[in-house]
Amino acid sequence: MSASDLQPITRALISVSDKTGLVELGKALNAHNVEILSTGGSAKMLAEAGVPVTEVADHTKFPEMMDGRVKTLHPIIHGGILALRDNANHVEAMKTHNIGPIDLVVVNLYPFEETVAKGADFHTCIENIDIGGPAMIRSAAKNYGFVNVVTDAADYQLIIDELSANDGKTSIETRKKLAAKAYARTGSYDAAISAWYAEQLGEEFPDRLVLAGTRQQVLRYGENPHQSAAFYANSEKRIGVASATQVQGKELSYNNFNDTDAAFELVAEFKPEVSGPACAIIKHANPCGVATGKTLAEAYRSAFACDTTSAFGGIIATNQTLDAETAEEIVKIFTEVIIAPDATDEAKALIAAKKNLRLLLTGGLPDPSYGGRLVKSLAGGYLIQGRDNALTATPELKVVTKRAPTEQEMADLKFAFTVGKHVKSNAIIYARDGATVGIGAGQMSRVDSSKIAASKSLEAAQNAGETEAWAKGSVVASDAFFPFADGLLAAAEAGATAVIQPGGSMRDDEVIQAADEAGLAMVFTGMRHFRH
Repeated sequence: MSASDLQPITRALISVSDKTGLVELGKALNAHNVEILSTGGSAKMLAEAGVPVTEVADHTKFPEMMDGRVKTLHPIIHGGILALRDNANHVEAMKTHNIGPIDLVVVNLYPFEETVAKGADFHTCIENIDIGGPAMIRSAAKNYGFVNVVTDAADYQLIIDELSANDGKTSIETRKKLAAKAYARTGSYDAAISAWYAEQLGEEFPDRLVLAGTRQQVLRYGENPHQSAAFYANSEKRIGVASATQVQGKELSYNNFNDTDAAFELVAEFKPEVSGPACAIIKHANPCGVATGKTLAEAYRSAFACDTTSAFGGIIATNQTLDAETAEEIVKIFTEVIIAPDATDEAKALIAAKKNLRLLLTGGLPDPSYGGRLVKSLAGGYLIQGRDNALTATPELKVVTKRAPTEQEMADLKFAFTVGKHVKSNAIIYARDGATVGIGAGQMSRVDSSKIAASKSLEAAQNAGETEAWAKGSVVASDAFFPFADGLLAAAEAGATAVIQPGGSMRDDEVIQAADEAGLAMVFTGMRHFRH
């Protein structure tokens, strides 16, 4: 019989850790007169449900041993899986060695990823590395012409439907699809083990890097309509857009995912118990307004006031439960996404009136000190780096000017530098009273970023019915050092009274002298925050 034909299932081997849907599958196979081989808990559950089952040890005539480590690693099993049914030599070998064909392999693996996620000790994690399972899966997938392999309980119904539609047989298309999924599963499983082992050994950048993810959603398109896109989740157990529950609204787009992640990572820098309520408004992955306040509504209004034009169609993130007063303010303009740890019923009801507005609730805030790594693809490779997880709210500050910042200036400097960590370089941030009043982002020249931020502060003031730019009397943060005094002087001209920057330029002395001459207070952090 050709491998391209429908193939019957006469014998199945089932060995699963996750027993979801197991009994239903077993009963369906039994209804089609499929002999079932099984092991341990799987065999027990099937037998208790009245499904005829043969223990693998009885089939191989070889006992399970070594605490279950050796049970399916046997020629009777792998010969039955790997044999080509249309190869005379293979068929003869099966007869000679009394090897019966196995046409369906149903295996889900020991829960290694879940064990690691629970924080289990080294030995327990090792014991949850499956050996026989991946071997059977790979054998079955290799022989897809004759053998079905199922690694996901969600595919049980596919097998059941095929058997019903094809008189106990499955199609080559189905077997190919299942084989591809099987190799993806063993690949991701090995990737998780490899990453865990590297972490145990303290290898930040191992010789071989394996990336794995599980597709969560195929998106309508990518950054632009002519680009395809999908969202994949990895094994990183981190609160954020990937773990959020979407309460309402349209599906997230590629840009929504990217911007929402940026917004929530920024607002998470401000812990409610330390900074009080905080709100961030993001547009094209850059903040157009960030603020803290006595109430969340006050924080939102201050963030919105920084750039009322750019906030239209933006992403809003809060660091605490969204309340009705804040929700009522937000829905006054078009907003793409709101992400928050939680929302009151009253706030949900107000947002529900905007059926396309996405509301994501996360149940908490991500830890900004979390490590992990960032991956950027290049032609022919990847760039890997650790996350910028320095806690910039409390950097080691060094006053380098004759005048030291006042207490309020220092608080605003720390706030501005924290925001600057999340602004694309070159980044300049003007802030006053715990709120941004002007942001310049992504310019090739730091002077241009300073000028843009200053002009934004004037525009914000004019929108509020004032004539004097809000940068006057503010502080200014720069994500990297001023290579020349011109950028600092642009900030002074805009009205800034204090400056925070990393320092480290060959011309630091010139910049410090310019600050002293302008009457500015300036502090160095010794830490930059480039973001590209």
